[in-house]
Amino acid sequence: MVVSRCLGFDHCRYDGSTISAPEVQALRGEVEFLTVCPEMAIGLPSPRQPLRLVGEREPRLLQPATGRDFTAPMRRFAEDFLTSLPPVDGFVLKNRSPSCGIADAKVYASTEKGAAIARRAGLFGEAVRGRFPVHPIEDEGRLTNRALREAFLTAIFALASLRAVEEAGRMSDLVAFHARYKLLLMALGEARLRKLGRIVANAERLPPREVVRLYRAEFQDALRRPLRRPSAANALLHALGYVSDGLSPGERAYFLEAVDEYRAGRVPLSTVVGVLRAWIVRFDVPYLADQRLFFPFPSSLLSPEDSGGGREPR
Repeated sequence: MVVSRCLGFDHCRYDGSTISAPEVQALRGEVEFLTVCPEMAIGLPSPRQPLRLVGEREPRLLQPATGRDFTAPMRRFAEDFLTSLPPVDGFVLKNRSPSCGIADAKVYASTEKGAAIARRAGLFGEAVRGRFPVHPIEDEGRLTNRALREAFLTAIFALASLRAVEEAGRMSDLVAFHARYKLLLMALGEARLRKLGRIVANAERLPPREVVRLYRAEFQDALRRPLRRPSAANALLHALGYVSDGLSPGERAYFLEAVDEYRAGRVPLSTVVGVLRAWIVRFDVPYLADQRLFFPFPSSLLSPEDSGGGREPR
């Protein structure tokens, strides 16, 4: 995973500081980081005079204190860096940065003091989004929102697993992967699940690597969409069928009420999933235990202190 170096890895910000980003640091030991500081990569020191985006239509990356224009060097670096990347599963970049920001870097009318006139991606962040349009890309600010963070973690761990399937190049591995993600895909929409199922069925007898390539394109696009409550509710009810015989009438009624509450938007998905997780362990259901809808990433990455706050999805 590519991550901005200032997010706890190095004192490389314009003021010589580093940023505390516990949501990023929690991933240590679970993912392989490739850190980057675009501003230092184009020759700037730390500390340094700050940069800003200037001009609403095609902003330039300028250094007001010196009048220097770093637009061309930044674009060259972004092109060279992104072209040379090994396979990656996602990006976490510094929010509000004129280089790394993915949506909220301030844009100014000039290098003179004044209020921002717009917000947009920084030059490096813009290049990342252009070259990797369907990859999971977040900033550390948005990852403080539990729903956004869990969607991001689900995506990067899914894509890492799919990358292992690609490297093996065996249809049996793809079939097993698709089976593990069946309920998650159902929660994203029945139409998507059916389409991916047809790709795996491979009626045209395409070579395995071509099938995996087609599957990745569709799967990666599916992960860009949030779970749909009606579809996710159907997936939860489907899972209920695997444990229902062992439940009391009161337990079944409680679960059905919780699903209705989730469908209506009154409780989060984690409330209902938590109940199912307990039953999966209680009744020892291997099929459900293997479903990534319920166990999408290492449980150590869940934060019980998380309030669930933060910015809403764009």
